[in-house]
Amino acid sequence: MHSTHRPIDWRHTPAAIWRGRSQTLRPVPHPDPVRLDDLLGIATQKAKLVQNTERFLAGQPCNHVLLWGSRGTGKSSIVKALLNEYSARGLRVIEVDKDDLHDLPGIVDDIRDRSQRFIIYCDDLSFEDGENQYKHLKSVLEGSLELPPENVRIYATSNRRHLLPEYMKDNEQTQVVNRELHHGDVVEEKISLSDRFGLGLSFYPINEAQYFEIVDHLFGAVEDREQLHVRARRFSMEKGVRSGRTARQFYNQFVGEF
Repeated sequence: MHSTHRPIDWRHTPAAIWRGRSQTLRPVPHPDPVRLDDLLGIATQKAKLVQNTERFLAGQPCNHVLLWGSRGTGKSSIVKALLNEYSARGLRVIEVDKDDLHDLPGIVDDIRDRSQRFIIYCDDLSFEDGENQYKHLKSVLEGSLELPPENVRIYATSNRRHLLPEYMKDNEQTQVVNRELHHGDVVEEKISLSDRFGLGLSFYPINEAQYFEIVDHLFGAVEDREQLHVRARRFSMEKGVRSGRTARQFYNQFVGEF
């Protein structure tokens, strides 16, 4: 990376965002304060991600992570919570936009010899037909002539399990040979990208009981919890979705009224 901007002091900077236009990392002085304990209804996902991250911090074998599934279910929040949980132990997070993935090899080259452990965070990662930015991920995920850096892992979120769009026509080359399923080249290419993420965690819409649990956690002690739930149910119906994000939006709008 060639830039006239002051380099990041990773000893005291927990997170930064890559700005491709200026070819520089912008420090994040005030990260989102969300904590792991604030994220309800995703206990299994939290446990697996925490285990993987603690292994990463300990220098043990660990995986790149793909968090995929429904919108508003905590995929992004859980990565932010990891930063707050482990920054004191040397965890650092660099957020890179999908459109800037061509800069990823250079970003990684600048941090591969540092003592800190870096998560490259790609939010809402998906690709349309004709886009080839995903090819820049592959060298970081599995290496090329050079091994991938031991102190870097990619944590990506997506609404799509395989990151690329899937069409019925893609399956036309799929065959069953001796009871084994053999995908066509197009499908193999799409699956191969998500397969490079060793840990895949799925996130699904929550039920009403889980939604109310999150609402109760946000509001704390209230005088009329029944009315709180009535209003929360109405709010989620108007939004058309029950999720942790919906509960947070309900709290932001009505805090102080109960």
